[in-house]
Amino acid sequence: MQVSNINDVKIYNLSCGKSLPEWLSDRKKRALQKKDVDIRRRIELIQDFDMPTVSTNIRISRDGQYIMAAGTYKPRVRCYDTYQLSLKFERCLDSEVIKFDILSEDYSKIVFLQSDRYVEFHSQHGRYHRLRIPKFGRDFSYHYPSCDLYFVGASSEVFRLNLEQGRFLNSLQTDGSQINACDINPAHHLFAAGTTEVKYICYIYGCVTWL
Repeated sequence: MQVSNINDVKIYNLSCGKSLPEWLSDRKKRALQKKDVDIRRRIELIQDFDMPTVSTNIRISRDGQYIMAAGTYKPRVRCYDTYQLSLKFERCLDSEVIKFDILSEDYSKIVFLQSDRYVEFHSQHGRYHRLRIPKFGRDFSYHYPSCDLYFVGASSEVFRLNLEQGRFLNSLQTDGSQINACDINPAHHLFAAGTTEVKYICYIYGCVTWL
């Protein structure tokens, strides 16, 4: 990247610099990157990395190869391949996405929480299953060891959906009128949720604690 300073205004030229030929093998590309500092510091841009209007959520797959973004209008999700630096696919949805998450290493398992109370599960080929939660959702978290999805929203309850059994489990009761956010700590699997009354509920191994 070339940087010039004209009248105290910095101009960044992203297209300037060395590039690697596409016909080179991955082994030769890695060898050139180790030898040449300019190639190692080059900036690569993803083509069509934008949304027509607004992007509301963005996630990166655990293998680091795919970037997924959801936006409006109309409701859609786009998947970008960081290896190919291009748009891999785009899917239009029935309703706006409140939140989504990638459950697999790549983009083969995705779950969407939508504004019409529906939860959609997508695989590589498209929508796999669709169900409705009892109340409007605002956030969710996935607990990998138990395969439980925790949904919170316009209710005092935390709804639990077990993906292995394919059914709802007993929900967690809270003192809050509504719950705005939730998350699970990946180290010790502590589930925490925040209510509209500025309270926090913590849940681990069947024990509930208020903070």
